[in-house]
Amino acid sequence: MKAVRYYSKKDIRVEDVPAPSGPLGDDMVLIEPLVCGICGTDLHEYIAGPIVTPATPHVYSGATLPQILGHEFSARVLEVGKNVTHVQPGSRVSIQPLISPRDDYYGRRGLFHLSEKMACVGLSWDWGGMSERAVVNGYNVFPVPDTVSDIQAAMIEPAAVALYGVDRGGVTSGSSVLVSGVGPIGALVLLAAKAAGATKIFVSELNPNRRALAQKLVPEAIVFDPRETDTEKLFRDETEEGVGVDVALECVGAEASLNLCAKAVRRQGTVVQVGLHVKPAAIDAMLWALKDITVEATWCYPVQIWPRIAAMIGAGIFPVEKIVTAEIAPEDVVEKGFEALLDPKASHMKILVNMKA
Repeated sequence: MKAVRYYSKKDIRVEDVPAPSGPLGDDMVLIEPLVCGICGTDLHEYIAGPIVTPATPHVYSGATLPQILGHEFSARVLEVGKNVTHVQPGSRVSIQPLISPRDDYYGRRGLFHLSEKMACVGLSWDWGGMSERAVVNGYNVFPVPDTVSDIQAAMIEPAAVALYGVDRGGVTSGSSVLVSGVGPIGALVLLAAKAAGATKIFVSELNPNRRALAQKLVPEAIVFDPRETDTEKLFRDETEEGVGVDVALECVGAEASLNLCAKAVRRQGTVVQVGLHVKPAAIDAMLWALKDITVEATWCYPVQIWPRIAAMIGAGIFPVEKIVTAEIAPEDVVEKGFEALLDPKASHMKILVNMKA
């Protein structure tokens, strides 16, 4: 079968590999991937890996390089093990890719995303979404209704990261919100905040193409370049009594962005760390204390969020497909996928690989 496999930095190959064979495990599901997104994690592996992909056998899954990529994807069920009852052959599903023990400290508490042994389909598992066939655990597949397209179903995974951040911030009807950074996750955070009922939304973004997209996604948002804006005046003039926003969601993973969020929130406001910092960030801790700020940090998502996102998408209040800027064939994944996303002059946000192309 055809698969996109990661070997090492700048070495991704589209090649023929053996399809899954032999008896299917009682708790497993054989699937046909349909549409798969290229994630920022995939990009980091391409630029500087291996980072998450295991050069030696993974402690829980046993997977090792080369790795079939793809953890944001939709699929069709082909076969199920005898213990799997929530889907059947022909079911359309969204893949929740996290794999972890069900019997360790976090697993017993339903906090599967926090296990120290966590693996991930398409990153540290024998199979991934950029292939013609894959085998996953029964708990990795979530059926989606006909109101959710294959493209939308593939977008549930990154949408889960975004909605979890919005949840942790306590965004609700009438909230004022700053979204700092409008990459793919930031754009989904913007949509999730709108869906949660935020009525005053600010967006900070350096890239003009992304600022334009943010304005298109939420026309009423106040979108600005923090390098060219007196942000202190902006939040003083545009928030109730000039106190600042209720919630600031940091979606960049950069020191300047984090500090902007701390300055933007009101006293007893909430800063949510959604973007991942690859190095320590210096903060004004006294400012945080004086403003009595609540700080929330997020890692992945609780897997129980999947049906809720599917329902929101199906109802039309979380239009995740609006951030998709291209759909490509597997053969073009390097040139039109990874390299296109790395091009500083390009305007791509989310590129999907159509495994049926």
